[in-house]
Amino acid sequence: MAFTPLNSLNAFLAVARRRSFSSAAVELGVSPSALSQSVRQLEERLGVGLLTRTSRSVALTDAGRRLLENAGPGVDQALEALKNASAQPGEVTGKVRLSVPSIAVPFIIAPLLPKLLARHPKVEVEVQVENRLVDIVTEGFDAGIRMTESIERDMVQVRLFDACRFVVAGAPAYLERKGTPEKPKDLLAHDCICIRSTTTGGLYQWELERGQQSWRIPVRGPVVTNDEVLMRELAEAGVGLAYLFEPTLSAPLKRGSLRVVLEAYAAVVQGLFLYFPSRAQVSPALRAFVDLAREEAADRKGIAAQARATRTSGSSRR
Repeated sequence: MAFTPLNSLNAFLAVARRRSFSSAAVELGVSPSALSQSVRQLEERLGVGLLTRTSRSVALTDAGRRLLENAGPGVDQALEALKNASAQPGEVTGKVRLSVPSIAVPFIIAPLLPKLLARHPKVEVEVQVENRLVDIVTEGFDAGIRMTESIERDMVQVRLFDACRFVVAGAPAYLERKGTPEKPKDLLAHDCICIRSTTTGGLYQWELERGQQSWRIPVRGPVVTNDEVLMRELAEAGVGLAYLFEPTLSAPLKRGSLRVVLEAYAAVVQGLFLYFPSRAQVSPALRAFVDLAREEAADRKGIAAQARATRTSGSSRR
């Protein structure tokens, strides 16, 4: 890879965003050694270290973090402009990089992406699924999905999913064996499937609420994980109680393999929101994604309203 400041800058940005020479090399289609040499040449030209390298990890120096924050959006816009130059009038091209939590995948990402790509076949989408809190600007994402409580105030927010609950659930066999908790503190005497926070590294304390009162319960149990699917399956198997996003439980609740407990104390969250920097220039590809996400959210809201009306009508006839 011939050295030019722009080539080496793009190489650095790829490594900085992925925190990995090998992953960045795959993305750029070059060898890790060539990529490393290009970044070193950039560091020598600038006279500062941009990356701290060890045998196991890559981290940004302060100078590297500033370069990523200041140059990343501009380089992305330039690459986007090159792609758009060859597009037909009205055709949307470009790439959208998204950071999303795992709970958003089945309800938002999986249903939306096929429709997006059918409507705009030249759009590329990269989805990083992880539950830690991500700085989308620093790490080079176009947008993210989170609970609104965790989104910075200077971000544009688009509601994707209405308010919902996190609930405690257990298998009938477990509840018969261990009893049903009646108050939040009762969880301290139960086997609970614990959650490891990927942001802090600590064990997550289950959050419960009722009226103006709230509880954070330091539960303990035989298994610790950060995977919602595994939590649900272990709960269904009777291993212990699980703290889960209620919309993911429709099937096990319907078939009776799980039951919600402490329902009066279920924590309500305001829903899931798409967010992106208000100061950023929104690319055509991101705009297309946002527009479709709005449409899908409106459709879900309409279907939910119709279902409520049907239930109300049926109840009045009885």
